[in-house]
Amino acid sequence: MAMEDEDINTAVVATNTQTGIKKGGDAGDYGACIDRQPDTVVHQAGLNQTAGRGSRIGAGAHAATGIRVLKRNIKRNGSRGCVTRKTRFGSRERDWLKGDTQRGCVCLYGGTVDPQPPATGPQASSTPQTDLQLVLCSTSTTVEELCAQRDGQGLYVQLHGDLVRRLDPSERPLQILYDYLAAMGYADPVRLQQEAANSDLSCLIRFYSEHPVNADQQERTFLKGVFSVRKGKTQLHKWAERQVFLCGTCLIVASVKDSLTGKMHILPLVGGKVEEVKRRQHCLMFSSAGSQAQTYFVNFDTLADYQRWHRQASKVVSQTVSMVDLSCYSLEAVPEYLFYSQDITHLNLRHNFMSLQGPGGLLNLPRFSQLKSLNLSHNRLGVFPECVCEILTLTELNLSCNNLHTVPAQIGNLQSLQTLLLDGNHLSSLPEELGGLFQLNSLGLSFNNFSHIPAVLERLSAVDKLAMAGNRVESLELCTLVRMNHLKIIDLRLNGLRWVKSENLEAVSQVTQLDIRDNCLDSLDLSSICNLETLHCQRNQLGTLTLSGFTLRMLHASSNCLTTVNIYPVPNQLTHMELSQNLLEYLPDWVCDCRKIEMLDVTHNLLSELPSRLLNSLSLRKLLAGNNRLHRVPDLLDHVPLEALDLQHNKLAELPESLFYKALNLKYLNVSANALESIPPSSQSEESLSTLQELYLTRNNLNENCGALLVGHQNLRVLHIAYNQLLSFPASKLSKLELLEELNLSGNNLKTIPSTVSSCKRLHTLIAHSNHITVFPEILNLPEIKLVDLSCNELTEIQLPDSLPATLQELDLTGNSSLMLEHKTLNLFSHITTLKLDQKSTTTAGDSLSASTPWNHGYSEMSGQRNKLCVSVLTVDRFGDGLEACYGIFDGDRNEEVPRLLQCTMGDVLCEELQDSSIDNVYMCNTFLTSHRKLGMAGQKLGASALLCYIHHEPSDPGGYLSLTVANVGTCQAVLCRDGRPVPLSKVYSLENCTNEMERVKLSKAIITEDNKVSGVTCCSRLLGCSYLSPWVLPKPWVHTEPLCSQDEFLILGNRALFERVSYQEAVCTVQAVRDPRAAAKKLCSLAQSYGCKDNIGAVVVSLHISEDSCTCEPPASTTEPRAPPPAPVPVSLTPGPSDAATFSSSSGIVSEFNSETSASEVGSEAGSTASDEHQSSGPASRPERRCSIHPATTLCGIIVPTAAGAGTHPALFQRQPSCATFSSNQSDNGLDSDDEAPLEGVISNGSKLEVEVDIHCCAFQLRSGAPESPKDLDLEKRGSDYPNGKMRRQNSVVVSATNGCLLAVCGREIADLKKSPSTSSLFGKKLSNGSVVAPEDSHNLIEVALEAPKKKSGYFTAPAQQDPEDQLIVPPSLEQEVREQLRGQSPLVSGPSAPSTTPSLKDPVWDHPHPPAFASNLVPGPGPAPILQQEVYDTAL
Repeated sequence: MAMEDEDINTAVVATNTQTGIKKGGDAGDYGACIDRQPDTVVHQAGLNQTAGRGSRIGAGAHAATGIRVLKRNIKRNGSRGCVTRKTRFGSRERDWLKGDTQRGCVCLYGGTVDPQPPATGPQASSTPQTDLQLVLCSTSTTVEELCAQRDGQGLYVQLHGDLVRRLDPSERPLQILYDYLAAMGYADPVRLQQEAANSDLSCLIRFYSEHPVNADQQERTFLKGVFSVRKGKTQLHKWAERQVFLCGTCLIVASVKDSLTGKMHILPLVGGKVEEVKRRQHCLMFSSAGSQAQTYFVNFDTLADYQRWHRQASKVVSQTVSMVDLSCYSLEAVPEYLFYSQDITHLNLRHNFMSLQGPGGLLNLPRFSQLKSLNLSHNRLGVFPECVCEILTLTELNLSCNNLHTVPAQIGNLQSLQTLLLDGNHLSSLPEELGGLFQLNSLGLSFNNFSHIPAVLERLSAVDKLAMAGNRVESLELCTLVRMNHLKIIDLRLNGLRWVKSENLEAVSQVTQLDIRDNCLDSLDLSSICNLETLHCQRNQLGTLTLSGFTLRMLHASSNCLTTVNIYPVPNQLTHMELSQNLLEYLPDWVCDCRKIEMLDVTHNLLSELPSRLLNSLSLRKLLAGNNRLHRVPDLLDHVPLEALDLQHNKLAELPESLFYKALNLKYLNVSANALESIPPSSQSEESLSTLQELYLTRNNLNENCGALLVGHQNLRVLHIAYNQLLSFPASKLSKLELLEELNLSGNNLKTIPSTVSSCKRLHTLIAHSNHITVFPEILNLPEIKLVDLSCNELTEIQLPDSLPATLQELDLTGNSSLMLEHKTLNLFSHITTLKLDQKSTTTAGDSLSASTPWNHGYSEMSGQRNKLCVSVLTVDRFGDGLEACYGIFDGDRNEEVPRLLQCTMGDVLCEELQDSSIDNVYMCNTFLTSHRKLGMAGQKLGASALLCYIHHEPSDPGGYLSLTVANVGTCQAVLCRDGRPVPLSKVYSLENCTNEMERVKLSKAIITEDNKVSGVTCCSRLLGCSYLSPWVLPKPWVHTEPLCSQDEFLILGNRALFERVSYQEAVCTVQAVRDPRAAAKKLCSLAQSYGCKDNIGAVVVSLHISEDSCTCEPPASTTEPRAPPPAPVPVSLTPGPSDAATFSSSSGIVSEFNSETSASEVGSEAGSTASDEHQSSGPASRPERRCSIHPATTLCGIIVPTAAGAGTHPALFQRQPSCATFSSNQSDNGLDSDDEAPLEGVISNGSKLEVEVDIHCCAFQLRSGAPESPKDLDLEKRGSDYPNGKMRRQNSVVVSATNGCLLAVCGREIADLKKSPSTSSLFGKKLSNGSVVAPEDSHNLIEVALEAPKKKSGYFTAPAQQDPEDQLIVPPSLEQEVREQLRGQSPLVSGPSAPSTTPSLKDPVWDHPHPPAFASNLVPGPGPAPILQQEVYDTAL
């Protein structure tokens, strides 16, 4: 553990006081146990040599282990306000820990600490907290020994903020902690020791010195108090002080003195009444049910007591049965007063830690004389509690998930038992006595260890369902089912079943439902099961399937290798058949003869034609035939009842002419990804009877003529006609689609959207990206509009109404390079939840010298039909100190919190882990595990799939080839395009796709539901978060490193929803056809939506330009002045220093998103052109040699260092600008510089510039403190010194952050203040918008340095005045050395390994970029021969 020495005056020092310990003990063998007073030595004790379960120490271990208890007033929840390892331990403690990795620290929380940390997340709680004790011990230290040292009664452990369990005396806390971390995925013993001492771990595993008090739990289980009580409704009885209890189903009134031994009055409340007594304050009347009802009046002292008792009693009287639910209360025993509720019939003790002994233990449960239902599942019993066999009234008993290995013979005593659930145990046999339970009709044996069907089932004639999923039955003898003629439903899924044998021709007549999905069958003949109605056989390897069709109603056989299905006789009762993802080349003839077939799914097969009789069936309502090889669809001969038709991904050139007026019930039609050039008419006459509501025509060859054919579908609600060849859309036709709600016109050649779109009053979604639209459509007057996507067009201006509809939630205007927005427009947009704009930069001659990386990216996120976006992306084109990049995607399925947290923290964590290890598997695994821990409370119940891609040089060869390291958990995937072919880089961790993971989850006795979800929650076996599902769901990732080469064209990252609809090959072909990464990502998401996806979709496309030697160097450019454009504002330019952790990429512009729902410190107002009229280039300038990021131009701290050829001739320029969102009047027609218009509030005009204060965020990983220089850093520095005057100083490096379109230079003192900022330690940032508020490149770790900025005014901050040009600092060559000496004397900005500052050049991209790079680091030609470096320093927020 990296611990620094410190004074140990606060630490506890061991003395030689001994109690029963032999002398001469080593310091590693014996330690001191310090009492609760910090500096008081109590005693020193030897430890028991007996090792508990799972010991890592063998027989030769030390006879005793030191235990040291330190007391600190430590804040909990792992905030950075907590004490660090440096302040926790003194030098002696650190030396003792370093001596052996089997030693470590256990954090003990007091009993009054609430089990859940406060809801404010990692912020320190305002309420006083109980002291935290740090106990230094070893893995062999037992609970008994720890309690003896502390004079404690016991220890408790809590996992994931959930249940609290008392530890057995022989259990070893540190070993439990190490085993937990090892199960998560940590492998290095030293790292295990470090993680065990991390306070963040308390949200995953926490130890208590006393049982934590939970007032809410006590209230729901047991209420008591001394109150004034009166019996009866008459005035004959007087008020008296009585002890009152509310426990279970009864109200108990007893004497104050003799509450346990004296006379008790028990009032059953089920079915009774509890009413407020209005004549007295805080008084309730309790009445029992029945003709002889009794009544008690109870007068409470306070309103709180009154409300608490009223609330709990109301729940009891509302019950129809006498049921008590004590589940999930961490109970070890039943409350003693509960036994007075003798009317209890249903008792739920699920998810507790019930013990056998004690007054309220399981041995006392027979005292409930009327108990019928008992639930003891998930209680870690270990053995079957034989005492429950004495409760002869039981009709239902649940003992699932209790690690049971046998069932005792006494089970035969429960003659009234009807339901017995034994799922999730380790049973391999059943006693013969079980066969005597003739009333038993439901027996659960799923997820046990049975290798065959128990023979005792032959005698259980009332059992009609065999529930044996998740066992080890490899062979099923049908003759066995013949003997068990009472079984009608058979569930044998997830058994590894290999054979289903039928040795004789005897019919199995009683079985009606058979579930054998997720097994290993290669052929199946069930013709002897003559009355089979429903068959599930998905996800086997079936090549042939033979069934009896007499009574068959439903057949589910997807995901097999079927080439044909044999059913005899014709299944006239068949209504539902699913044969998707097989190898069918034709449909069997009997399919057309089915008289009642309603739904047929044959997607993802090899069909080349559909039978005409099938399409003309009078019963078929839903036909799914996408992803086949169909060339034509047969004509419809008569009216058919077809309602849904899916023919996407075929080879159709036309549709039947009579489709729409023969299928009048058709409501859904998807013919995307075909070769259609036209669509059939809606009717034969002018009057149309079409009921079509959803029409998907994406990716065909349709032109504008199809618009006239859509008019007849006046009930159309959803129209997707993207990626066709439309030049326009007829205005008169669009006006007739008045019920249209969603319209997607993306990827066409439209120049305008007709103004008649305003007639579509119900339109809520308009997606028209990737066109040539120049005029903003008239859609902002629509009353229900929610989402407008006009990105990647040619918009120049927006005409807005006076007010926008309150329903507008998202507006995407990125990729419109000529769009200029007035400030009035931006203010009008301020209420929109998500506003996406480009950060503009102007084009100058110096742009060719901007920072270059061999990659650029684009991304897209779409919420689909969900009301929130649960997908986040992470994109950093310049990551770390060298030529590196980091990309990620996070999918929370139905939660948005975890993806946002991962987006903000995971890049920071990766950067930290890279300092500790250069082994890909190590740093990637630790990044995921640490991010899992940092989720805190949010990760206890919520989780997310995560994928992280890291592009880097190999540590052994920093100047060599680039590599791509990919790590993922869950279902997010990465695909690399190499020579036009997809190369999958990730592993899908879902139970259906990964056999090994399925087996692991089964072995850990998880309950897998029929939809293949762990405990019915998630289909993923690996996630970040969802820690309450541990050890079934783990955070350890799959890690793979792929060397990159010049044949690698691009990388695609996507979530589950994307790749479920778009195959790898189609995704690669799609991106190849689009030259802009952002437009490519948009297209992928639009295609997935048109193919039927309703969920959130996320896609990241990274264009790669990898040369043969992983170098982007180019020959020196000509020194002659290139033909420059007319004078234009000079963009903000900045030479990236060695600590440039994130620089905006030049791929697709920088997307800024406005969130009006968050605080002012989160809202960036980046819009318009960031430019300046000053210091324009007018003369020739010599241009330095163009270089790549690994061979940079020589710079020093923002000052351009002359090369040998031009030494002493290139002065440099410093310019300080308080605002980095500047607007040029030459670029925007906002009229704010005219005399007849008042300036907007919050906008300051300064000459030709307009400034708007913007939000600033920066990344924590840019501020990392000093560390020993790694070989990689030394090598970089060495290579940097090969150039003239290339010496770099670490203390003069500048931290630069480009975020939300802003450039931030943090100098000297501010860095220390930044690190002390409370926001830097806050993991739970404010809720982000529907997309990334911060620019994707800088979304690793959100630090709100502008938290104390002025409040928002009209959507913006008040901007400071622009500084005068006289503030510029020009360093003459003669004074350059003196300036260097002065800079050397300044305090260091960032301590750490430095690398040469770079002014790389942008390699001519393979993909055209729609607009110039934003805020790239540029050399700006200035007057004379000297290149001028314009640097912006934004420090007003600091």
